[in-house]
Amino acid sequence: MKAEDHAWRALQNHASAQLHRGFADRVLRVAHGPQPEVWQQMQARAATQIRPGFAARVLRMARDLPGNVPSMFDQLVLGAATMAVCFVAVFFIHSRSVQQEDQRILASWQQLAAETQEYPLDR
Repeated sequence: MKAEDHAWRALQNHASAQLHRGFADRVLRVAHGPQPEVWQQMQARAATQIRPGFAARVLRMARDLPGNVPSMFDQLVLGAATMAVCFVAVFFIHSRSVQQEDQRILASWQQLAAETQEYPLDR
């Protein structure tokens, strides 16, 4: 059991030696996020980047949009139209691939028939 404990301790020492100084502090700082003062500074800085009245203009534009919230019927119609387009696309691709496969098989049979006609039936 001592050998195993020694191996674990050696592994732990080796791993901790690979880390840069202050690694645990940096990880904990990132996990906790910025302090409230830092958030306030970031908000103040962001506020200086936005022109006055920006929020009011965005809200006014959103209110002026006609039918800004689609109804349940609109969503169902959009879903049904999307489904119909998908079915048409699948049907088209499937029929085209079947047609190409049929042409390939027919060409193979024609080649086989031409080769068999070259040989006489009487031996």
